[in-house]
Amino acid sequence: MSKTTQIIVTKADGIATITLNRPEKMNAYTRTMGEEIMAAMDDIDADDAIRAVIFTGSGEKAFCAGADLTPEGGGQVFSSGDSVDSLSDPRVRDGGGLLTLRLFESKKPLISACNGVAVGVGATMQLAMDIRLASSTARYGFVFARRGIVPEAASSWFLPRIVGISQALEWCYTGRIFDAEEARAGGLVRSVHAPENLLHAAQGLAREIADNTSAISVAMTRAMMWRLASSDHPMEAHKIDSRAIYRLSRGADAKEGIASFLEKRKPMYPGKVSADMPDFYPWWDERPYE
Repeated sequence: MSKTTQIIVTKADGIATITLNRPEKMNAYTRTMGEEIMAAMDDIDADDAIRAVIFTGSGEKAFCAGADLTPEGGGQVFSSGDSVDSLSDPRVRDGGGLLTLRLFESKKPLISACNGVAVGVGATMQLAMDIRLASSTARYGFVFARRGIVPEAASSWFLPRIVGISQALEWCYTGRIFDAEEARAGGLVRSVHAPENLLHAAQGLAREIADNTSAISVAMTRAMMWRLASSDHPMEAHKIDSRAIYRLSRGADAKEGIASFLEKRKPMYPGKVSADMPDFYPWWDERPYE
């Protein structure tokens, strides 16, 4: 991938780490940052050596202190700022939503290691990640009502699914800042860690995935869980998991999974997400704007 200016991407032992890197601005979000994250995800999804992705922020104060609304931040990040005649114009589209939609499409599991302040898009971008860990110094805020706007980055879809409608509405109605323990109690984060232990905990979780699971199984599971949970009837899930079990059970990864279990050894799954996904993947319909 091309050189980045507002994020740092590292890859080591099957784990990619994306670090938001504007510490002098508390890692405030810009269009450039969003574009760099999306490009990094394109590269990571195409890299079969990468099995999990960790997101964190640079410095000790912030994961991401929301959108950079200053002129040096590159102008508006919620939309282009241009005057348009139709609300269906692509320039109306929310920049944070473009990012979370790309994260939603990831074939790799995404882990957030929130190391400090995460407000506005700094909080909502994490909703499209699969597992969220927090430092004890983390602070969250869905502050949109206090800025005269509404929740963005498709968070009205993500947040209620993660924490339930009542908790989502309370946090968004009040727009208040809350701490990591409240985030954990409300179901937003999995666990809270001392600052010096946060990345280690995230890496341990990523390592467990990378060392023990089939990349194809994880990619399929991610797509199934995110997409089928909102289906009107469990029959929709039955259709897909029936096809998936049928196809995958006859594949090389399933044979290796059984053999490694019987032989009491570490599995060495040969399947590649780039080439060996089931023939019915992706099964979902085309979406607007694409």
